[in-house]
Amino acid sequence: MINSVFEPGAFVQLTSEYDWGIGQVQSVIGEKVTVNFEHRGKVVLNINRVNLSLISLDE
Repeated sequence: MINSVFEPGAFVQLTSEYDWGIGQVQSVIGEKVTVNFEHRGKVVLNINRVNLSLISLDE
């Protein structure tokens, strides 16, 4: 079982697709994370196959 650091509401960025912009996690089910990216829309990602980074919007 995977202990995901991602949870709904978290802000993330996909390191291989910076042009998608900042995404917000919508849901996490097992290894599948649904993220709504500002320039791409909703995408379902397998967190075992991509490099998804948590980001902080606090300056």
